[in-house]
Amino acid sequence: MTDALTGIGAAAPAIAMLGCFACLIGGGVLVAKRRDVRKGVLMLVMAGVLFANVLIWTL
Repeated sequence: MTDALTGIGAAAPAIAMLGCFACLIGGGVLVAKRRDVRKGVLMLVMAGVLFANVLIWTL
């Protein structure tokens, strides 16, 4: 692998965790305010999948 791919590969878990936190916050707001519960739950599920992916990548 080249050095560029190594750098991108090292940054991927951090970027995924930022996305995970954004989905948690956004989904929580949608569910709490009863705006669009279905999309909120889907965002919470997506956050769980992202978190699981980061766990797999780092272990």
